[in-house]
Amino acid sequence: MPVTPPSAPSVPAPRHPAHAVDRAFLSMERRHPDVRWDAGGVAYLSGPPPSLADLRTYLGLRLPHLPLLTSRVEGGSRRPRWRPDADFAVDRQVHEVVADGPEDWDAALNLALNAPFAPGAYWGVWLIHGHAADEYAVCYRFHHACQDGAAAAMTFRALLGEGEPSARPVPNQGRPAPLPRRVGTVLGLTAKFVAGSLVVRGARPAIPFEPTGERRLWRGRVPADTLRRIGAARGGSAHDVHLAALAGALPVWSECSGVPLPRVTALVPIDARRPDEEQTWGNRCFAVPLELPLGTGPGRADASEDGDAPLRRLDRVMARTRKLRGEAWRQAIQDMVRFMPNRPTEWYMRSMFSPRVTDVMATSMPLADKGSLGDTQVTGTALLPLLVPGHLFAVGLSFFGGWAEVSFVADRALPLGELLPELWEEAVGALAQTTPA
Repeated sequence: MPVTPPSAPSVPAPRHPAHAVDRAFLSMERRHPDVRWDAGGVAYLSGPPPSLADLRTYLGLRLPHLPLLTSRVEGGSRRPRWRPDADFAVDRQVHEVVADGPEDWDAALNLALNAPFAPGAYWGVWLIHGHAADEYAVCYRFHHACQDGAAAAMTFRALLGEGEPSARPVPNQGRPAPLPRRVGTVLGLTAKFVAGSLVVRGARPAIPFEPTGERRLWRGRVPADTLRRIGAARGGSAHDVHLAALAGALPVWSECSGVPLPRVTALVPIDARRPDEEQTWGNRCFAVPLELPLGTGPGRADASEDGDAPLRRLDRVMARTRKLRGEAWRQAIQDMVRFMPNRPTEWYMRSMFSPRVTDVMATSMPLADKGSLGDTQVTGTALLPLLVPGHLFAVGLSFFGGWAEVSFVADRALPLGELLPELWEEAVGALAQTTPA
């Protein structure tokens, strides 16, 4: 595989203080060392795979653009800072999993999904191949104290993409609202989210299976324009359509699997970086709980007797996300993440991740228009959202090229988890049928 040198100068490696969200993740890891606090993604490529040595060389030449990946946290729990890691070695971070033929592909992928990081490492890359002569995959996983989804998408574009800017929504860079109004919005929003977490906190049904600690990945995809068309027709976003389709799929899955779902609250991460803020560094995310409108009707999502039910479900999702899309709330969330002290930040995050408050993690992220590694091309992607113990699953939606690709990550003991992508696709189809072309 030919290795192309970087086309831009290296990014200097500053000494960043760990953000309050970074510190919260590090604290949760210390409190629960048995939990995997990592997320990531998988890129699927067509063409002959590189050798492990070539992949290490390739990534090593690009790491100067991403100084966080060659840094480590120092300073203990009181004043942690990200500093360059003098002992960094790319060989400790990049690994290989070789499948024993086509029938061993799932086992090889699962090994990459569940492999531990090297001691002291915050991230790892696994080259997965051997199942076909002209196909392979690259799995990238990172500790969530190191990056959030927006920073990980930037990493994808730096390592495999074509350098496209992020499509993440940010407030306008125009004249900000007066400070007293912003402070008032922040205080009101803080009270709302805290009160919301206390209201939904309570005895929820325990997950109806014994977790094994081993993660599985299931994928589906629909044309990205389909989601955008449905969302635009109702004044919403593709992410709204994603959540509405998830709400439509879950009652069907519940009926098939026998897993009762009296209600489901999704934890939705929001990128809270300012327009001028460095996108490659650490966490600037804020998690908001959103109850999904499951409804009560049995049967498949596309065979409901009430043909308007999918659109009503979408309208209910949009009613709950409309303020989050507005300039005032986005500015307030940015202010909260920027100025909220460490202890309240950690308390809030622990509350939001608790299975007494939320049931699933649900995120979406624009990745790139195209991607490559040497002469091989990226043909598909899958997000690996954070899977929290006690949650049913985590679901991610990645936008790559012309596709919206859904991925469900769950413990392998989850009953009929493999049905979820197909049911989500069917729910998107039901929404498309009721939306004018």
